[in-house]
Amino acid sequence: MASHRRPTQSGVSQSARVTVLSAAAATAAAATAAAAFAAPAAADPGQPGKARVDRLFAQAEEATEQYNQADERADRLRREISQAQDSVARGQERINRMRGALGAIAGAQYRSGGLDPSLALLLSEDPDSYLDKAAALDRLGERQSAELRELHQEQRRIGQQRTEATRKLAELERSRAEVARHKRTVESKLAEARRVLNALPEVERAAFDRASRSGRGALPDLSGAVPASGRAAAAVAAARQAVGKPYVWGANGPSGFDCSGLMQWSYAHAGVGLPRTSQAQRFAGRRVPLSEARPGDLVAYRADASHIAMYVGNGQVIHAPYPGAPVRYDPVGMMPVSSVTRV
Repeated sequence: MASHRRPTQSGVSQSARVTVLSAAAATAAAATAAAAFAAPAAADPGQPGKARVDRLFAQAEEATEQYNQADERADRLRREISQAQDSVARGQERINRMRGALGAIAGAQYRSGGLDPSLALLLSEDPDSYLDKAAALDRLGERQSAELRELHQEQRRIGQQRTEATRKLAELERSRAEVARHKRTVESKLAEARRVLNALPEVERAAFDRASRSGRGALPDLSGAVPASGRAAAAVAAARQAVGKPYVWGANGPSGFDCSGLMQWSYAHAGVGLPRTSQAQRFAGRRVPLSEARPGDLVAYRADASHIAMYVGNGQVIHAPYPGAPVRYDPVGMMPVSSVTRV
């Protein structure tokens, strides 16, 4: 399960706090949701062109989530590499200081050396003072040996850090290549979808356009919807504010969103840090049955969870559907549901 970071967020309206309604209203809302879950939207066999566009958009969305995942990994690697490079630089400075100190001691010993200790004692005018100095030199020698061992350990540690940083740099390059590959896939699928859409007969294209515009600015009746928590209520309030904003693949607000970006942005307004991808978001809380979905729950779609939406009550979700269609309300059963997660 993903960990939740809870940054302080300003601007969350007090109106997002929802009072608990009567048991009868809650029961009615649950019944409405269950009916919507039980009857997912079926594909229209009479519209092969529309079905192909839908399939291409679904493939583009899957590639978008893979892009998000690779981009998130690249960002993490960049941060880790920066930290490792800083640590190596600090360690190297420490090694240089240790070398300088040891070199100064070694030079002093060399300059004062060359006389057998027993002969030095014999010729000394103050044998007691000499013995005191000899004992001090012995202790200095022990400390020098300890510092030399510490220097060798620090050198090994810095060497390991350099090796790890080099490995992560290579991994970052692979991740960058993966990001670029997924981006090309997304752009290719979207371009093909636009070509197919433009080639549709006028009647089919008009029907598709009507479907893509449905829900813009419309607010379903949410009077019977009771969020599971205050943070869920705040996330729902934020998601409602995003209705009408454009779908922008790879974006997480505030002017445009892809599906998982909308969920991440909405819950950030509730002080909850969600993972970036829909596949990770479905594990960001507790699974609940479809029939018990409440406002603020995350609804993942398709077996691979490549699409995600927010349940807002009365059988409705808010989501960012696909390019050309703004953030909108749709029936929760618009496509096969794979899981429902309560954050």
